[in-house]
Amino acid sequence: MAWNPTFKKKLFEPEVNGDGTPFKLSRSKIDLFIECPRCFYLDRRLGVSRPQGFPFNLNSAVDHLLKKEFDAHRVAKSAHPLMTTYGVDAIPFAHRDMDVWRENFVGVQSLHEKTNLLIFGAVDDVWINPKGELIVVDYKATSKDSEVNLDAEWQDGYKRQMEVYQWLLRQNKFPVAETGYFVYANGKRDRAAFDAKLEFDIKLIPYTGNTDWIEKTLGLIKQCLMDDRIPSATETCEYCSYRNKAGKAIIETAGKLKEKVEQEPVKIAKAKTKKSKKDE
Repeated sequence: MAWNPTFKKKLFEPEVNGDGTPFKLSRSKIDLFIECPRCFYLDRRLGVSRPQGFPFNLNSAVDHLLKKEFDAHRVAKSAHPLMTTYGVDAIPFAHRDMDVWRENFVGVQSLHEKTNLLIFGAVDDVWINPKGELIVVDYKATSKDSEVNLDAEWQDGYKRQMEVYQWLLRQNKFPVAETGYFVYANGKRDRAAFDAKLEFDIKLIPYTGNTDWIEKTLGLIKQCLMDDRIPSATETCEYCSYRNKAGKAIIETAGKLKEKVEQEPVKIAKAKTKKSKKDE
């Protein structure tokens, strides 16, 4: 789908969504607010979104195949070999709404009554342990020479993603384990040739989530949406930095052009006409 920066469906309207119709807010938009309140406001109040990145089709293929693989064990009510290898006592969770929970723009949903925000997020997978606790699982794919981990600052978004899923399932009255897992696929780059196939190392990375930040953040989001003032940009936001620099450059160029036009009157050439016999 082509990028449409002024897509104006389902924008927040204070008089409509303040205390009336719940406003649907995705997990990714919560993360956008954390990254930059101004970008979030432009997106959800004014309908001007960030440019979309290129689709990660290879990552999507890995995601799709992992789901098929774990679904086979879900039907069989058996543990995946990866669980056994890493000593995780669990099996894929079988639930009638699993396909709904995985569906983009639907996912697991919960109405946050204090803010009237309908929060939702699409999970990759859910497992269940012998205690009856649900385990949130997220699939990730990359290709790097070093060992995959969750140590990079930009991966904080991955952690918040899992925490929102944990929070959503708890809001739906499910017991949820504090520790979730990232199934991380790392494409091997040390092969002699491509040979029309990619090989991956699969690593299971545990992560203990903390959802304490979510309630406060939802309150701040509601305040932001209800305010008619555009919030400040985050200093590290590259999108806002680009907009500011581009805006200044355009204004300066337009100003110089205006001065030049005012200082140098436009010379209009007179049209040449043929003399008629009468004039002669």
